[in-house]
Amino acid sequence: MKKTGLSGNLIVLFVLYKGGLLMGGANLTVGELSSFLMYAFWVGISIRGLSSFYTELMKGLGAGGRLWELIDRKPQLPFNEGTVLSEDAFRGALEFKSVKFAYPTRPETLIFEDFSLSMPAGSVMALVGPSGSGKSTVVSLLLRLYDPLSGSITVDGVDIRQLNPLWFRTNIGTVSQEPTLFSCSIAENIAYGAEDPSTVTPAEIERVAKIANASNFIQNFPKGFHTLVGEKGVLLSGGQKQRIAIARALLKNPKILLLDEATSALDAENEYLVQEALDRLMEGRTVLIIAHRLSTIQNANSVAVLDQGRIVECGKHETLLANPNGLFSKLMKKQSFIQNIKHFASN
Repeated sequence: MKKTGLSGNLIVLFVLYKGGLLMGGANLTVGELSSFLMYAFWVGISIRGLSSFYTELMKGLGAGGRLWELIDRKPQLPFNEGTVLSEDAFRGALEFKSVKFAYPTRPETLIFEDFSLSMPAGSVMALVGPSGSGKSTVVSLLLRLYDPLSGSITVDGVDIRQLNPLWFRTNIGTVSQEPTLFSCSIAENIAYGAEDPSTVTPAEIERVAKIANASNFIQNFPKGFHTLVGEKGVLLSGGQKQRIAIARALLKNPKILLLDEATSALDAENEYLVQEALDRLMEGRTVLIIAHRLSTIQNANSVAVLDQGRIVECGKHETLLANPNGLFSKLMKKQSFIQNIKHFASN
């Protein structure tokens, strides 16, 4: 039974009152009064519907105004303009030169004041440091989510602010601690890594899934690659999500790879499978690894230790571990101590 609301109830009461008077004077029959009551009932429902429609219309206009504001806003970054390096010129060498940076929301707090870091093309560098030292900020700056206040970030000698953002991001792959998965099938999530997902064949998806150590668990699902993963991959474990993200990055085939704490939240078994897949993914690419586990960084060509916005140590991890007074050695000892406590507690 639909409700008429206050206005509808008042109309019905008025019809009853007036109809009762007319019936008392023999000017209206019971059937005619019933008809008028039915009309009044539907008029009340219509008025209530108009009231709800007006409320929703005002909400829509408010949201629409914000939406059109976003659509009409001119982006600070030119979406598809700028320099595109040729295949021969693009090798993947990265360099931070005297970078100064603070987040726009906290301009008084400098994250980097004179940050410099160089990565040769095809090298694997691990960036480690205490929490809050600016490790993830390095990734944000490389992806041009923010631009430095001063200094420069270059790729093969070209400032990334001069590069075409669409082309540059197409050639960068990222695997983060919590990968972003969409509420669609596993195959669609992997295909998203390609420049044009609609052109990706099932054979290509299966190939990269196998390299990423994801093929076995995917085939164990009743629907295989057509299995829906749920919102943000809620139906998958952490290790499964990571391996799908690695398969996506393999399909993208980037020249530069950014690994942001990719194995930090995994158990030993999943870490081994993900690390094995990452080792395959890193072959022939310039790789920046942000991590704190020794197992993740021991295959790096060099380790840079970041503290308070500056590189305080840099070298092979064996060399840095040999210095008992160094920050890297202290961080590794602390990590080993925490892992031993967790292992003892689990037993």
